[in-house]
Amino acid sequence: MTVLGVAFHRFRDDAIASVDAVAMWASANNVRVVVHVDDVDALRERVAHMPESVESFAEVDVVVSLGGDGTMLRTVRSLAGRPTPIIGVNIGTRGYLTRIEPHDIAEVLKCFVHGKQGVDYTFDDRMMLGASVEVATPEGESAWLALNEVVFEKSESGHTVRLDVAIDGVDFATYTADGLIVATPTGSTAYALSARGPVMSPRLRAVLLTPVSPHMVFDRSLVLDPAEDVVVTVGGYRPVEVSVDGHRCLELEVGQSMRVSASHQVARLVRFEDRRFHQILRQKFGLVE
Repeated sequence: MTVLGVAFHRFRDDAIASVDAVAMWASANNVRVVVHVDDVDALRERVAHMPESVESFAEVDVVVSLGGDGTMLRTVRSLAGRPTPIIGVNIGTRGYLTRIEPHDIAEVLKCFVHGKQGVDYTFDDRMMLGASVEVATPEGESAWLALNEVVFEKSESGHTVRLDVAIDGVDFATYTADGLIVATPTGSTAYALSARGPVMSPRLRAVLLTPVSPHMVFDRSLVLDPAEDVVVTVGGYRPVEVSVDGHRCLELEVGQSMRVSASHQVARLVRFEDRRFHQILRQKFGLVE
């Protein structure tokens, strides 16, 4: 490893302190450490070892994500589909995606550099969704990747929206609801969980459709094969806001559509322990007797 990227929660002092710890380890081990140029200002006069700034993480060998699951999602977004390994350090509250504790940073970096894949650490490749529209946004964007979910939601409070859903080119249903979540198995423990969707093992490849506060008889989640693509078209007469992994990306007008399907690109998380997903659920939901 020659180049190490760092992404971090800009508003947490403990995350800033962990950036300094990573940079100090990198300096002692002849590893170049970099942060995205947008994050530089958050570090000024707050760290003793200032990383270099870069326009992208295209050339890094591994990225350390310092924060909670939200920071991890931002880290994945910054990689733009590249399967660069990500080491998630838990400086947050949920910790579904980030399992390393801050005091273990130096040890896990040493393990990653000097250890053997499949023995000392493993790659946990997570399925992602690809979402696309025919007409690009004013910023020139027309395609996005999601590790957790693509969410179609009302933009006006007090109203529902109509979303016409087709699966593999065949009309399926019109959802009258506050919104619709198209999620990955990883995203089943995010927004979809609060909408009473099922919890799915992140080892699966599947596409999960979960309505948000539906005003209709069919109010259940639907699990699709990853080969089945979904097209969501705005019906009725109200526009819909679309967000990808919590990041608002565009507003769809009535009659406009977005295609969502399983992507061949993955988010590559680094694991240093054989702790299964159901064990994490047991801890998070207090299932321990």
